[in-house]
Amino acid sequence: MVTQAHRPKISFNLNPLVLLLCMGVAMNVKAAQRRLPADEVEALHEIAAELGKAGWNFDVDPCSNDTSWKTPRLKLDPKTYNNSIQCNCTYPDGECHVVGLFLKGQDLSGVLPKSLVKLPHITMIELPRNYLTGTIPFEWTSLKLERLSTSVNKLSGRIPSYLGKITTLRYLSIESNRFSGTVPPEIGKLVNLENLILNANFLTGELPVNLTYLTNLTELRISSNNFTGRIPDFFNSWKKLQKLEIQASGLAGPIPPSISVLSNLTELRISDLLGEGSIFPNLRSMKNMDRLMLRSCNLSGQIPTYISDLMPQLQTLDLSFNRLEGNVPEFDDSARLQRLFLTSNLLNGTVPDWIKRRNPDHDLDLSYNNFLESSMSPTNCRDTLNVFESFSARDSSAGQCSKNLPCSKDWNSVHINCGGNEVSIGNIKYEADLDASGAAKFNPTTENWGFSSTGNFWDFNASSNDYIANNASVLRMSSHELYTSARLSPLSLTYYARCLANGNYTITLHFAEIIIRGNRSFSSLGRRIFDVYIQDKLELKDFDINNNATGVDKALVKKVKAVVSNKVLHIRFHWAGKGTTDAPTRGTYGPLVSAISIENDNPPDNVKTTIFIVTGALVLALLLILGILWWKGCIGSRISREKGNQYIRAPFLFLFSFFNYSTIAN
Repeated sequence: MVTQAHRPKISFNLNPLVLLLCMGVAMNVKAAQRRLPADEVEALHEIAAELGKAGWNFDVDPCSNDTSWKTPRLKLDPKTYNNSIQCNCTYPDGECHVVGLFLKGQDLSGVLPKSLVKLPHITMIELPRNYLTGTIPFEWTSLKLERLSTSVNKLSGRIPSYLGKITTLRYLSIESNRFSGTVPPEIGKLVNLENLILNANFLTGELPVNLTYLTNLTELRISSNNFTGRIPDFFNSWKKLQKLEIQASGLAGPIPPSISVLSNLTELRISDLLGEGSIFPNLRSMKNMDRLMLRSCNLSGQIPTYISDLMPQLQTLDLSFNRLEGNVPEFDDSARLQRLFLTSNLLNGTVPDWIKRRNPDHDLDLSYNNFLESSMSPTNCRDTLNVFESFSARDSSAGQCSKNLPCSKDWNSVHINCGGNEVSIGNIKYEADLDASGAAKFNPTTENWGFSSTGNFWDFNASSNDYIANNASVLRMSSHELYTSARLSPLSLTYYARCLANGNYTITLHFAEIIIRGNRSFSSLGRRIFDVYIQDKLELKDFDINNNATGVDKALVKKVKAVVSNKVLHIRFHWAGKGTTDAPTRGTYGPLVSAISIENDNPPDNVKTTIFIVTGALVLALLLILGILWWKGCIGSRISREKGNQYIRAPFLFLFSFFNYSTIAN
């Protein structure tokens, strides 16, 4: 009876455990049922073959979050590397389906796979930073794609007009490829498009008017192309724009007045416009502006005061390389402005007090203007305030902030190992150039040379160390010590030599591309293009180290003649917005220089040596002639000649003394 009395109690304790076990089995069965369909697994096999993709483990379900199918979030930077399949397992049929393919930074060397059409639920394709060739397949037009990125690849040909059939697209980026020809009008059919990025291709012609149908655009980037015509007056159709980038696009100014309607802009970047100039455009409505660049836009007149009054969010302002004049607008001490670039304008008056007391962590560049030198004192000088050639008395270089002293002598040569240690090559010693640079840096390194660096790396959080490059692989060229490091600049880098003897000089520039690679990798897809000016004369235009040296890690030497007439020589390396900015990594662009040699073609020492040699030769010839005449009796008698043998050594003693003096003098 006791046992029977306890049986119901035991049954009551076991039932919940049995229930939980049954539920667990049911959940496992249900999970096992939620697998990727066999046809999509087979499609992934085909996609891998077309891409040249290895490493997917087909022994496990692609939607299982296995590490071969999905990159752990904390493993690598998802902006530069990703190896993930995204699945949606909420479909009512109990199956999972691939909705996203993310293969970034994997050096895939195949083609864009037509087999993606066999993944009918896919909406996102991101394949940047690979080595894919060919073009975008027509088969993709049947997909309901919303996001497509093939940036930093080797795709070529014309942009397919059939892209206009994928009307579901909201994001399209083909940046840093080799697409050519015109932008097809059919792109205007992508009425849902919010982001259109065409940077760094070889696109030509005028922008089609059909782009005005893209009324949902929030981001448009068309930099570093070869478009023609003026900037089109399409802005009334793009009122939702938040980011607009037109750098070195090939388009001409002036900036259309209708740009004033873009009140939602937070970032505006226009640079290197061709054609005629204009006054500063009306940007009053852009109260959310965070980053503003109007560089090399042929702007004249004054900087409007509303820049400081009506743009409280402004952090970066770049108005460099224009013809702006007058005073610098006043910014409140509490303003968010952190980077100001006004280099190479016609600004005058006093250097504003707010600039002098600005946070030393903020970069301010006033170089190449006409300010009053008396408005700066040595106490205002700092590493992040560049006032090189900022004053009307240009011979003062940087005024009160210059370490220039009276020249101890006239120099006839300068040799600099840019960004590197002191090194001797043959009988030439190259001076070290290791001082950290920055976005607004003037560095008078020694009595007779220094440098000025202007510009920040956009879209890349750079430190002072990022202004010096170091070789990515072992260098095997002759004099490799000169090329293991180099100085970089994202905009303008000027080396100057002072205290030079006036005369004709030979400037030898040493280059080697040590960052962009030469293998079959996305690391080889970068295009570094810049200009070189010597004494304000353009000597090298659209200069590409890689192309000129026929490869990376190869020494390239360029010699240029120049005249020094005021004891000063300027060598300026300038980025005019061309080439790529994101290969192999974001922020890879701008001038790179390994070493510089400046040598007088006729140094005074050589002149002295020549004079002594010529004079000595003439004296010797004269003495020989006199000696022969005297010996033959043409001069004096034989008796006097015999008696004079003791004196025959005198001319040679004189000649010996003369050459001995010449040697000491040199």
